[in-house]
Amino acid sequence: MAGQVAKKKASLVVTETKDRNLPMEKIRNIGIIAHIDAGKTTTTERILFETGKTYKLGSVDEGTTATDWMDQERERGITIVSAAITTFWDLRAQAGLQSESSVENGHYRVNIIDTPGHIDFTAEVERSLRVLDGAVMVFDGRTGVESQSETVWRQADRYNVPRICILNKLNLIGADFEGSIASIRERLGANAACVQIPIGLEHSLRGVVDLVRMKAYTYKAVEDNKLTEEEIPSDLVDQAKKYRNELIEKVAEYHDETLSKYLEGQELNEADIKKAIRAGVVAGKFFPILGGDNRTATTQLLLDAVVEYLPSPLDVPPVEGQNPVTGEVEKRAPKNDEPFSALAFKVVTDPHVGRLVYLRIYSGTLRGGQAILNVSRQRQERIGKLVLLHADQREIIEEAYAGEIVAAVGIKDTTTGDSLSDPSHPILLESISFPEPVISLAIEPATKSDQEKMGLALQKLSDEDPTFKIKSNPETGQTIISGMGELQLEVLVDRMKREFSVDAKTGAPQVAYKETIKKIAEGEGKYIRQTGGRGQYGHCFLRIEPKGRGEGYEWKSEIKGASIPQEFISPIEKGVKEKMDNGILAGYPMTDMKVVVYDGSYHDVDSSEIAFKIAGSLALEEAARRADMVLLEPIMKIEVSTPDEFMGDIIGDLSSKRAQIQGSEKKGTMTVINAMAPLAELSGYATKLRSISQGRASFYMEPSHYEEVPSNVAAKIISQYTGSFGRA
Repeated sequence: MAGQVAKKKASLVVTETKDRNLPMEKIRNIGIIAHIDAGKTTTTERILFETGKTYKLGSVDEGTTATDWMDQERERGITIVSAAITTFWDLRAQAGLQSESSVENGHYRVNIIDTPGHIDFTAEVERSLRVLDGAVMVFDGRTGVESQSETVWRQADRYNVPRICILNKLNLIGADFEGSIASIRERLGANAACVQIPIGLEHSLRGVVDLVRMKAYTYKAVEDNKLTEEEIPSDLVDQAKKYRNELIEKVAEYHDETLSKYLEGQELNEADIKKAIRAGVVAGKFFPILGGDNRTATTQLLLDAVVEYLPSPLDVPPVEGQNPVTGEVEKRAPKNDEPFSALAFKVVTDPHVGRLVYLRIYSGTLRGGQAILNVSRQRQERIGKLVLLHADQREIIEEAYAGEIVAAVGIKDTTTGDSLSDPSHPILLESISFPEPVISLAIEPATKSDQEKMGLALQKLSDEDPTFKIKSNPETGQTIISGMGELQLEVLVDRMKREFSVDAKTGAPQVAYKETIKKIAEGEGKYIRQTGGRGQYGHCFLRIEPKGRGEGYEWKSEIKGASIPQEFISPIEKGVKEKMDNGILAGYPMTDMKVVVYDGSYHDVDSSEIAFKIAGSLALEEAARRADMVLLEPIMKIEVSTPDEFMGDIIGDLSSKRAQIQGSEKKGTMTVINAMAPLAELSGYATKLRSISQGRASFYMEPSHYEEVPSNVAAKIISQYTGSFGRA
């Protein structure tokens, strides 16, 4: 296969893939997304095997996968960072359809991003979906839609990413094909229908029926890479006809010619149905469902579906952005002769290669050595080398084209979410938003020699992961790191040791509380210092107002006339933001409030930016003390899967943790308990749950929202803070 690279860790291989000059309609940029342990990486590995990218099937259990290449991923058997890989697929010629098929037969380039399923690494999914044209959503065929399935589905909805669904693990005991389909329709509200049904279930699974071709495709063994086309087994003919009619009813409306034939009662051929499916998928209104065992050769049919139904860069609308000079909305079509525009969606620090910035090119072309503009930061950058991505391998290329996903070496000031463009045709694209961290811990170097190295390592890891935050506690001088969960922080500390040779000690995980206000209040800040010569004078009045939960911070100036010159408004806001970041009640960041500067005074000689910055900080503190301040805590959505005999004990334990039980539902042999619980009460829950259920129950949790901390709990947290002059 063209573009193969030798297995050498994080190397740069100087080869030019001859397949890169394919027309844009023959490119697919897709992601593999799912709940944890649904089989994303296994699906990706089989795709790489079927396309000739690898010659031996990688195994998650054995730690031999191509996309899970980090030591931490192989040891834990999970995906931690999204891996990009480029491969090629020859859509098989179908008899009599060469001129009629919804897409042309031939050679296609498929750029794949395999994403994590664990909620701690949700940023990897978020930024991948922002730049993809389509996605393959993998479901566990025993349970159907799970919690993280809903989360990534909503993320894909937000970025209008067309999807194909595939039910995996139908070979395992407890496989529930029809129940899984129902869960996709009911829990996700998806307009979905089958394009395949399984031949057999659980241990008797041996292939699938293609409802478009009305043919059966079987295999003899999991390792076999040959599919045998057969007639549909007689006991499945009626079921296949039923599902096929349902499919046609759902998709006919998306293609005018197909709809016309359908309404006239004409027989629809394979090409008619495929055109309608493709039109529905590209429009984001229909989601075809495939199903089987993704370890097998039926993955060939998935690749066909990716090529036939998911959009090329030409099928998605031109990207929109704002011209930073004129303020007008502009569009960039996916053409090589358009002005260059791209979005940086990921940063990786590689000890061998250096800093790599992943780019999705929306228009124009890019060459090594080219000067570009970082529109988000208004800084000039110069591209060093350009590389194609093959998991942990890099292949140097001379030029990158519209519609491609590549990485650039050598750009220093660009980070996740930045827009890049031709300096003479700037365009600011929509950035990427990430959730706020919910957990933090103190970290310190084990030795003095680790001090400087730790600061550098933390900065590089923060550059890579937008949900990983670093701050210094001004009272204790401690470094505090924050993230989405204990696993994420554990992995990052482990990476510091392995990749940057930094030995660090960490404290116990702490909940990322926040502070807010409950009523409107005003405050005055006055900073006057006279020490001989020029003094310092800053004076302002602020009004603070509560906002809705999750609405964040808003700043407004109502200064009219000359009470405060315009150049001092920004320093006041800086003082406000600094005070908000460090908190007032218990040292936690303030949020969900509007701050308005409405009056003040200044001195012709003594006023300065620093004086107004301090005045802003003092005014905010005075106002906040009058505004009925409260603490907020992260509330987690938690799902516990348990055998029925442990339900009572588990519900009782959750109730003792201030949890609100939302209900329960039966899934196969297990019952799933849904609850909302404060993160502060869930420390060590995995161990407690194992103890209660004799190791037979499991749980999943993800951040849901912030709620006010009960007054008795808040009083304890505040007293610990004020008693120790630092976070407990």
